Order: sequence, then structure tokens, then C-alpha cells
Amino acid sequence: MSANKSRAQARRQEKSQQQIMVLLAVGIGMILLAFGVFLGINWAKGTVTQASIGVQPEAVNFAAPDVALTDLNNKSVSLADYKGQVVLYNAWATWCPPCKEEMPTLNDYYQAHHQDGFVVVAIEDGEPASEVADFVKSHGLTFPVWPDPKFVATTAFKTNNLPTSFVIDRQGTVLLTWTGAITRDTLEKYVTPLIQK
Repeated sequence: MSANKSRAQARRQEKSQQQIMVLLAVGIGMILLAFGVFLGINWAKGTVTQASIGVQPEAVNFAAPDVALTDLNNKSVSLADYKGQVVLYNAWATWCPPCKEEMPTLNDYYQAHHQDGFVVVAIEDGEPASEVADFVKSHGLTFPVWPDPKFVATTAFKTNNLPTSFVIDRQGTVLLTWTGAITRDTLEKYVTPLIQK
């Protein structure tokens, strides 16, 4: 009789633990769902952005491809023209929301550091030069912006997503890359030490 009672008690205890686990799983699922809805609503409103979530650069080490194009003044230009400087090559497009979102940040960072041998080179992916020039003018960009209607730069750097950025050191080696809009704090944390070397 006591053995039967023990087995019944063990079954009740096991069933109770299973119910607790199910409730816990449901609770966690509801929290995650609510967080996802919160992010979705605020992303749509513009209060949560890719930049505010935070992109972290990845350390890499390879020789920068020598991309040669024509700038908005119809002048031949090349990434090699900036050897001896720290270059942030930003692959972007006029139609890309996170690209547009990070432009003021990149412009402000460039303004703060260009006298230290730093340059942003924003290479627009695929649009005609006239459209790129209109964008540069309307957004007041002060760093070099090059149109790339034939995708030369993104092909050379094997870029699949926009915006993607690469930081090239003074010797022409790519040391950092990231995809997505970046914050000023992250630029200061990761790129400024390379400029100060």
C-alpha cells in the first residue's frame, strides 16, 4: 500500500514539475513576443534604429583592393590616393534607409578627425552620378563621395549588404569591418585609436 502511495505521489510531483516547465516556457515565449512587438513598433516609429541597437566592428586583416573610379567632378580617383591616411570606406546607396541614417554620424566623425589624417570615402552602389550628387548636396556631406554605377568597389571588397564599412590603416591594410549603421561612440571606441597611432 505504501509503495502504491509513493508511486502516486511521485507521479503527482512529476506532473506538477511538467506543468511548471510548460508555464515557464509559455511565460518566456510571451516576454520574447512582447519585446519583438515593442521593437517592431518603435522601429516603425523611428525611435529604435539599427544604429541605436549597436553594430560592433569585426577585426580583419587583408590588403585593401585598389579601387579606382571617377568622382562627382569627373576626376579619376583611387583608394590608393589616400595611402598614409586612415580610410573608412563606406559602401552605401541612396535608397538604403540605414545608409541614410548613418550619414550624419559619418560626416560629424569625419569633421572631427580629418585633420588627423583620416578620411571617409563613401562609394555609392549603383546609382547614376546625378542622383548621388543630389544626395550629397541635400545632406551637406563634406567627405569624398564617389558614384559606382558598375559595382566595382563592392565587387572588389566582396560586399553583400549595405551599408558595409571597412577601415583601412595608413599602410593599406583593412583592419575593421561592419555591416549596418554605426554610432559615434562605436567609431570613437574602435576607429579613433587607429587614427591616433
